[in-house]
Amino acid sequence: MGHHVETPGSQSSLHRANLERVVRAVRTAGSLTQAEIARSTGLSAATVSNIVRELKDGGTVDVTPTSAGGRRARSVSLSGDAGTVVGVDFGHSHLRVAVGNLAHQVLAEEAEPIDVDASAHEGFDRAEALVHRLLKATRISLEKVVGVGLGVPGPIDVETGALGSTAILPGWAGTRPRQELAERLGVPVYVDNDANLGALGEKVWGSGRGATDLAYIKIASGVGAGLVINNQIYRGPGGTAGEIGHITLDESGPVCRCGNRGCLETFTAARYVLPLLYSSHGPDITMPAVVRLARDGDPGCRRVVADIGRTIGSGVASLCNLLNPSRIVLGGDLVEAGDLLLDPVRDSVARYAIPSAARQLTVAPGTLGGRAEVLGALALVLSEMGDSSLLNSSVPSAPAVAPVSA
Repeated sequence: MGHHVETPGSQSSLHRANLERVVRAVRTAGSLTQAEIARSTGLSAATVSNIVRELKDGGTVDVTPTSAGGRRARSVSLSGDAGTVVGVDFGHSHLRVAVGNLAHQVLAEEAEPIDVDASAHEGFDRAEALVHRLLKATRISLEKVVGVGLGVPGPIDVETGALGSTAILPGWAGTRPRQELAERLGVPVYVDNDANLGALGEKVWGSGRGATDLAYIKIASGVGAGLVINNQIYRGPGGTAGEIGHITLDESGPVCRCGNRGCLETFTAARYVLPLLYSSHGPDITMPAVVRLARDGDPGCRRVVADIGRTIGSGVASLCNLLNPSRIVLGGDLVEAGDLLLDPVRDSVARYAIPSAARQLTVAPGTLGGRAEVLGALALVLSEMGDSSLLNSSVPSAPAVAPVSA
């Protein structure tokens, strides 16, 4: 960089921008060493060191000794009392709420069963009550909440914020969950679908840690993928990226709810798969029971789980060829079947994916189970919220510091 004279005004705005850069890097990752901050922000080690010291003095970050690769290092995270985030996840049969802080610590978490097809209004009533209950239990006032992340089981229209009509919740079609919850709680709300939040949850807290490119595949009543590309959730311009449940596998297959035939989803969703077992296992069989029986060695259930795995694997192979991710994380009830599901997924990938892409890919079960989405909702707030509120409280006016030329 050439040396040029800066006026003090732009000097302090440069410093401010650097502060925000460091805060953003730490906020998104949870905790980073100073070397990692320098790498991810592109700032010099000396600049990072000065900024971290300043943020620490201002109470915005905590610095704790740690070891990185055998060497002593200092781990930097946002201070726990810098603010509170709340996650709300509407699943197919439950409502989950979690409260966390900006240092990526989960302070309280609770789930309760909910009737999915009940009115959206009732769902929001329950969510609002549960949020207040958990805040009260953790002795945190609503004023400390910097944002709420909200998970819904279906695509959200980016322009209107309305839940798409393909949503699994018929009573919710056309509702605007973000606006509804924001009005009730009076704090900023960020909303996303369950697959994207599962991807964020596993990336920050689970099997996706350390991967910059990954796909989280949620196998539930539909099959959706949350895509993380270059550390960012990729939603697509309309918000429907990752709908891999609707890859066509068989032109003459069963008609899907989307109107096409033989979609991937029609070979994996419970309503198509369970009837295959009615004659042998009776009409009351459920997916969790299939998983349990498969693990106990039941041949019919093993066959069904393996077939679903192979089908998912062909979708994963397509994804692999298109996006070349380094990691695929699988979520949903079926993952409890372990390698009975994962081995057929890996076999399909080996068969259908470009060999070089398949070699770089690991297929792993999610480690968070049913918590993936609610933790992803916390991570959503941590990644989408702004930094100005964090800095305004602790950095009254940035002193002008001589620039460190790179």
